Amino acid sequence: MSTAKKEYKRITVKSLVDMKQHGEKISMLTAYDYSMAKIVDAAKVDVILVGDSASNVMAGHETTLPITLDQMIYHASSVIRAVHRALVVVDLPFGSYQSDPKEALRSAIRIMKESGAHAVKLEGGAEIKESVKRILAAGIPVMGHLGLTPQSIYKFGTYTVRAKEEEEADQLMEDAKLLEKLGCFGLVLEKIPAELTKKVSESLTIPTIGIGGGKYADGQVLVVHDLLGMTHEFNPRFLRRYMNLYEEMGKAISNYVDDVKQLDFPNDDEQY
Repeated sequence: MSTAKKEYKRITVKSLVDMKQHGEKISMLTAYDYSMAKIVDAAKVDVILVGDSASNVMAGHETTLPITLDQMIYHASSVIRAVHRALVVVDLPFGSYQSDPKEALRSAIRIMKESGAHAVKLEGGAEIKESVKRILAAGIPVMGHLGLTPQSIYKFGTYTVRAKEEEEADQLMEDAKLLEKLGCFGLVLEKIPAELTKKVSESLTIPTIGIGGGKYADGQVLVVHDLLGMTHEFNPRFLRRYMNLYEEMGKAISNYVDDVKQLDFPNDDEQY
């Protein structure tokens, strides 16, 4: 299996399948606004996820459930204007696709038309089969999401690791194969045992993207605010912080406040 990297001027759903076939791992990060997306894209992240985690990170909600379709379109539109290379995938928010395939299609079409996004992501397996089929039939690329599905948090009652028991693991494998058969181009596996991720990844031709799924996934995704250490109260095992911006930004802002209070800002060179 080759580890040589191909240079992609623009990432497409086909690029991701090619990466899996050639053994190149896929990088994926969230972004919710123009400024952050511009930085993430320039760093050559392969996939940008406009996640419903914006509900937590940007709006301060406890869960992903409150965010609306209109709000997701707003965030996605902001991201799209910044991106030149990455594939932009947008979460369909809770309530916009689960029970009515026609509503699912309307929601996906609105995201694609109004934001300019490249694909949508849905949580669930067999229970959303008809919604996935209808969206794909319209020519809209779909990424699946199995394991811990945050939109179902009140059903699970906890954010603990999923599919540790054989029955749930078997169901996840069955759902993964179903989503591939339906035509999904990729699959997020969240907070499941690493060995199950390995088994699923080896069973599929489409790429898997792990978040708390271990090293055997075909790619990895993190929330960019967590990676940069802008958040500081969220400390799951799978999170690696590459910076501590919470502390660094706090110091910078405190220094600014001190300078203003002490009449040090602005100085003579900083005025007209």
